Amino acid sequence: MADIEVLGGGIFGLAIAWSLIERGAKVRLIEKRRPGAGASGGLLGALQPHVPDPWTPTKAFQRDALALHPDFWRKVAAVSGIDPGYRRIGRIMPLADEKAVALARSRADAAARHWEGCGCWRIVPAADFPGWAPPSPTGLLVHETFSARIDPARACMALARAIAARGGEIVTGEAGSGSVPLVDARGHEGLAALGRELGHTAGSGVKGQAALLEHKAEGMPQIFIRGLHVVPHPHGVAIGSTSEREWSHPRVDEALETLMARVREEVPVLTNAPVLARWWGIRPRAPHGKPLLGPHPARPGVFIANGGFKIGVGLAPLVGRLMADLVLDGRADIPAEFLPANALSPS
Repeated sequence: MADIEVLGGGIFGLAIAWSLIERGAKVRLIEKRRPGAGASGGLLGALQPHVPDPWTPTKAFQRDALALHPDFWRKVAAVSGIDPGYRRIGRIMPLADEKAVALARSRADAAARHWEGCGCWRIVPAADFPGWAPPSPTGLLVHETFSARIDPARACMALARAIAARGGEIVTGEAGSGSVPLVDARGHEGLAALGRELGHTAGSGVKGQAALLEHKAEGMPQIFIRGLHVVPHPHGVAIGSTSEREWSHPRVDEALETLMARVREEVPVLTNAPVLARWWGIRPRAPHGKPLLGPHPARPGVFIANGGFKIGVGLAPLVGRLMADLVLDGRADIPAEFLPANALSPS
């Protein structure tokens, strides 16, 4: 008999189930397809901190989450026998003009103050990364060392295997039993259901698309250029992603082709790289763009963990820990703006 049920096998649901098991709970994970089948099991795997200036409580939350990843995935890999592909590889960003250089210098100071030793932010010559760095009008790049990458699909697989190895139950289904506390982490489908229960919107699904290109860049940092992510993996270079609030077809379409055309222009080393795989998924976005974490506003014994949107994988280790604290101890240090009762007020 499970002590707690977790509904949804995306990255939030898996991380919460694992954290509960680590705390000694008996857990049943309920997923209607398979773990990682939705937006969590994509190709990109970019784990990037927000810029360190201006600093906010939300950025501090993300910093704390990203800092947990090395130990979190090391333990999951040891229990599961699956390497989730986590590596702290850093990130480079071209600087377009002197104004951008000046801003980058100020952010180096902010990173030193706020990142608490997790990484540094510095300005370097583009020549430091020959054959990989994108063109930079100033000849300079930001190189920050906090960013990491992960293989999202393998990460989900590793968590599912680790949960099972520690005695957790993973079953196919669409609802909990109603006899034990339930954590609802169903992604965009869960947001839609929550909105119907509350009688007003609780968020929506935003379509994203990505691709994997055949190119060897292992050991290189990821590249970020005005919303474009280029992430080296052992098996190729992932690029992404689109962010489509209006979409009619849940499949790969011309928006990805437009993105790939931009990649080939902005990152010349990838101009002739063949496409190995294409991916689409529907990410859950809460109304304020931040995650929903906490008790269900109207159903005692039910908890919400949703709305990871683009940074769900990055937040997952901390979300897992905090939701386990909440469910098992009745309290957790969750920012007030993340609590569903606050974030989903009709006013």
